Amino acid sequence: MKDITVKQQIKQRVQDSLDYGNALSDEQLMEQIEQIVFAYSRESFLTAGQKRTLVQEVFHSFRGLDVLQPLVDDRTITEIMINSHDQIFVEKDGRVLETEIRFESREKLEDTIQAIVGRVNRIVNESTPIVDARLADGSRVNVVLPPIALKGPAMTIRKFPENPMTLDDLIARQALSREAAQQLIRFVKAKYNLFIGGGTGSGKTTFLNALGQYIPPDERVITIEDSAELQIRGVPNLVSLETRNANTEGKGGITIRDLIRSSLRMRPNRIIVGEVRGSEALDMLQAMNTGHDGSLSTGHANSVQDMLSRLETMVLSGASLPVEVVRKQIASAIDVMIHLTRLRDRSRRVTEITEVIGVEEGEVKLNPLYRFVETGETPEGKVIGQLEPTGNALEGTWKLKMAGLI
Repeated sequence: MKDITVKQQIKQRVQDSLDYGNALSDEQLMEQIEQIVFAYSRESFLTAGQKRTLVQEVFHSFRGLDVLQPLVDDRTITEIMINSHDQIFVEKDGRVLETEIRFESREKLEDTIQAIVGRVNRIVNESTPIVDARLADGSRVNVVLPPIALKGPAMTIRKFPENPMTLDDLIARQALSREAAQQLIRFVKAKYNLFIGGGTGSGKTTFLNALGQYIPPDERVITIEDSAELQIRGVPNLVSLETRNANTEGKGGITIRDLIRSSLRMRPNRIIVGEVRGSEALDMLQAMNTGHDGSLSTGHANSVQDMLSRLETMVLSGASLPVEVVRKQIASAIDVMIHLTRLRDRSRRVTEITEVIGVEEGEVKLNPLYRFVETGETPEGKVIGQLEPTGNALEGTWKLKMAGLI
């Protein structure tokens, strides 16, 4: 309790010393905080470590994310879950742990939330209590406010590596085999339309980033997302689009459907939709069917078959079409489906790579190319297994031939 009181005293002294008519740079503010902390230490003894910690904590409370800043800076933490101002969990090495970190008050948490959403021109309040945003480093943020969140403001921060994982990194982590990775690289270069499915936290965005590194650098790529997360490297002709929430009057909202339609007038070679959740699935499929080969997207599902069913449902939510027509749209638009799973040992693996080859007797016909085969478990509970070829030959090879890859 003493530490919190000291911090509050220092913050009050810093606030009293600020001239709000003159904006201070980060360096000037840090210098002012240091001077006040050193002056305080002459009144009450503080060790060098305590002074350093106080300076950092007070600075973060003014310019950073307050008590969350050390968690955001810790690269070993992959997710931060704030259930309320006095209950914060983190995910580290696949394990969820409760921390001893607390906000001073509910109001301080609310201030931090408003600072985060304000930086990306989003609004969150009682009338719009749910919002998606992002941090400066690209981390994804979801906020839910009362009255929806019963225990007070809740926020979840999904962090991403500073340098996106490559397929080599994923192979090293045994997420997929080298043979399968080489095949996927050929698919990307030959402009196959790929769809990545998987559950929450299965690594869809990471995998999409890894595949995106193999898009030829002479192509024009448009990325479309709810909250910008993708880090496509090596493509100079890249435009990143992000949705916008409606204002307090319910106007001015820009949806993924709006962005997909607009992107078609931007002369893209490929369109990458970060994730489809609803009626925009129809626009995505139509884009894939109208000369934008090589497009990629992701969606939530428990299997390839489940992803097909969910795509049907999403399309039908935005258009009254016969199911047979929808299935033909899906089969002609998507060439290959990739499914990722987070296994019981918390490892993320590619568990299926399947070719979509058409519609037969009213059903989408699939040709499984690779499947994850589990062969056992270590004493520590780690799943043993690998992605193995099914032995089925790829039927749709004309794009590979056109690209000179076979």
